[in-house]
Amino acid sequence: MKSKILEKIKEILTRFQRISKLPFPRVPKTSKETLQEKTKAASKGFHSFAYQVIGEKIGRILPLFRDLDSSLQKAGIKISFKAYVSLTVFTTFLIALATLAFIPCFLIFAFHMPAFPAILFGIGGSLFTCAFSVIGFYIYPIYRADKLKRELEDELPFTTGYMAILASAGVPPEKIFYSLSNLSVPLAVSKEAKNIVTDINLFGLDVISSLEKASKRTPSEKFHEMLEGFISTIHSGGNLAAYLREKSRQYMRLKRISLKKFSDTLSILAEFYISLLITGPLLFVIMLAVMAMMGGGTLGGILAPDLLLNLITYIGIPLASIMFLIILDTVSPKW
Repeated sequence: MKSKILEKIKEILTRFQRISKLPFPRVPKTSKETLQEKTKAASKGFHSFAYQVIGEKIGRILPLFRDLDSSLQKAGIKISFKAYVSLTVFTTFLIALATLAFIPCFLIFAFHMPAFPAILFGIGGSLFTCAFSVIGFYIYPIYRADKLKRELEDELPFTTGYMAILASAGVPPEKIFYSLSNLSVPLAVSKEAKNIVTDINLFGLDVISSLEKASKRTPSEKFHEMLEGFISTIHSGGNLAAYLREKSRQYMRLKRISLKKFSDTLSILAEFYISLLITGPLLFVIMLAVMAMMGGGTLGGILAPDLLLNLITYIGIPLASIMFLIILDTVSPKW
């Protein structure tokens, strides 16, 4: 009797073990989880959305932006040419509509301007913002490429000296650029070195091919010249350390000359800032305040002195200051 009970207990245990080893059925995902996954998959950049909306409709205007393709590559902006043009057109259209709606409402409710002149101001403002947006999108890659060029050329005296030290220690060329790509200090040359290392390790290019690709892509003529000399030195079997040391001395001399020129340019910009952004607006403010106190007439029958005063104070001076800061950032060296 006991043996039969033990056998039944063993059978029950073996069945339980078999059932426990079977895989559990997968629970189907809820609609909320699938919606989250779809949202994550669809969450791309705004340029992708603009390309999906109007990407197929801008074929006729692409030749107008043909210079942007090379500027995008030199600036290191990882957006395709057609997607960037789609972003330009779509953003400009939205900004123009917003300006056309905002300016008349602002002028009517804030300055109590009549409706017809406010609408005219809205149309003119939308046209201005449309042109300003297109010019801004067109200039931005050129500005980024020029900024990258200045950063590379500012760093070249120190970069070539660092590379000369590594070459003197017998480090191979690919390891030199790998060391440059892993610097703790964020430098523009580190990004270029990362692209070179990526071409070697990921795309299987040799050192010469990756350096030639980087020399064609860079916006800096000096960096291009240094890479071409680097390639020719490797080809000819010359002394790479001596070449880099000589380049470091040459770039250091040019650096001293550029700093002297920048000091002269800075003094000229200071004179322009004092005369155009301090003295000029001050004279206009005093003149318009006096005209408003004396009950002067309007300019063209539309612009009153107090309106002109507000436009100069809250729009003209801030925009002029921003433009001056952009010019100052353009001519200023990083190092």
